[in-house]
Amino acid sequence: MSTSPSLSLRPRPRRRFIAAAVAVALTAGTLAALAPMTSASAASYPSWSDVQKAKASKSAQQAKVTEIKALIADLTTKATAAKKSAEAAGTAYQTAQTKYDDATLTQQKLQSQADDAEKTAAASEEQAGQLAAQLGRASANDVTTDILTHPSKSSDLLYELGAMSKLSEQADGIYSQATQDRGVAQGLADKADLAKDALGKLADAAQQKMQAAQSAADAAQTAVDAQGDNQARLEAQLTLLTSNEANVEAKYNKGVQVEKARQAALAAAAAKAAATNSGGTGGGAANSSGWVRPAGGYQTSPFGYRVDPYTHYRALHAGVDLAPACYAPIYAAHSGTVTFAANGGGYGNEVVLDNGGGISTAYGHIVDGGILVSVGQHVSAGQQIAKIGSTGWSTGCHLHFETRVNGSAVDPVPFMAARGISV
Repeated sequence: MSTSPSLSLRPRPRRRFIAAAVAVALTAGTLAALAPMTSASAASYPSWSDVQKAKASKSAQQAKVTEIKALIADLTTKATAAKKSAEAAGTAYQTAQTKYDDATLTQQKLQSQADDAEKTAAASEEQAGQLAAQLGRASANDVTTDILTHPSKSSDLLYELGAMSKLSEQADGIYSQATQDRGVAQGLADKADLAKDALGKLADAAQQKMQAAQSAADAAQTAVDAQGDNQARLEAQLTLLTSNEANVEAKYNKGVQVEKARQAALAAAAAKAAATNSGGTGGGAANSSGWVRPAGGYQTSPFGYRVDPYTHYRALHAGVDLAPACYAPIYAAHSGTVTFAANGGGYGNEVVLDNGGGISTAYGHIVDGGILVSVGQHVSAGQQIAKIGSTGWSTGCHLHFETRVNGSAVDPVPFMAARGISV
């Protein structure tokens, strides 16, 4: 997850700051409440013909006005509730993912320490073995032989006895240190193994939260779409009932087309702004490795632990941030299949791609309405999948980009560099 202006997924606060979010769970009842409107309920909406007939009678007209206002209020309430549930589910997913990422780095650190301790223990044991061999060569039998063959060299004899005593003391110390080093190495290895075992459960929890968040987001989007489609029509019908204006339906349809044209113009302007950004461009044809830069703009925050500019807590930033213009295009860094396209809590609106071979990429803080793909869709490297925004824990328009190997976040800079791409 990120928050500059961090796969994410993509920036993050300490667990105590977001522990309450972990408790969020989507029950069957919650999902049922978010279920899309049935065709039966949709069929209960008044038609243009109904409204025109009602206009002919003042009492019928007033009743229809009341009915339509109630329908609009109901649509708004359902859409708002659905969005809140989706946001809660997204926060639970992001929290679980952050906990997994933290645990992964802890396990990797423990494993590295265990490997270093193993080398130290092996070196101590080797040194102890060499001393044992040296003591064997300077055994008591050799000293006895010297006494019998050179009885007059007492000073040499005392030297040999003293040297053997010192060597024996040194050997005892090294053996003791070797045993201690071996114990330290084993202890660290045991801790690393325990941490590794725990990772599987944390990864499963993150995956389940992600799936729940996707389900909630899909249901919320259905509710929002219903609100958008039906509320606009209902409001146009209300206008027809409460005014003498003619051709309301025709004007409404024309307004829809004008708005679509305006959005297309904004997208084109954003793409042009991103293309001229001197911090690097994104998209285009994939290189020989099949990868592209996921967005234009300079890198504004690297991978690693930092004080999050949004939460002000020290936390893991599991990706890098690229900051072209707001609404600038976000491209698939590599071909793959969309596994998540929804609200990701602190990640904001997020898209996650399974790029195959245990590799996945995540794209966070997408602008509301800026996700251009859906779960299960296959995308090509360089294909636009979203638009830059500042949703979630973000302080300005940017892309939070994450690269993961077998579910674990890795620094995107060397990862992409190994594939011929500079971020």
